Amino acid sequence: MKIAIASDDQYKISPHLGRTKGFVIVDIEKGKVRGRTYRKNNFSVHRKGLRDNDPEPGRHVPILAELKDCRVLISHGMGRRLINDLNVSGIETFLTTEELVTKALKLFIEGKLDNNPELGCIHD
Repeated sequence: MKIAIASDDQYKISPHLGRTKGFVIVDIEKGKVRGRTYRKNNFSVHRKGLRDNDPEPGRHVPILAELKDCRVLISHGMGRRLINDLNVSGIETFLTTEELVTKALKLFIEGKLDNNPELGCIHD
């Protein structure tokens, strides 16, 4: 199973998924890390320079396509519309208070990673 963790520097978890510089992609098999890569984010609405309230239909299609091989996405925050779109696409979201990628990964593998849906933001 692959999981994506939003991170600007591959060490700390990004505060907002749409603005993150990239994603640490981790391949987990039987509770062990089998691989780790980094994907630059040149596909999300924010990274393309669009505003939160742009009425762009299908605005999350690029991020859903880029992360379609992942089953889980971990971040500090993201818009509620994106959370819904990810969940509908079969990608479980975790909005965590954990700051470090490695610690969040360890806690996720152990089944102990906190998930705080209230950290999701609403864009007007």
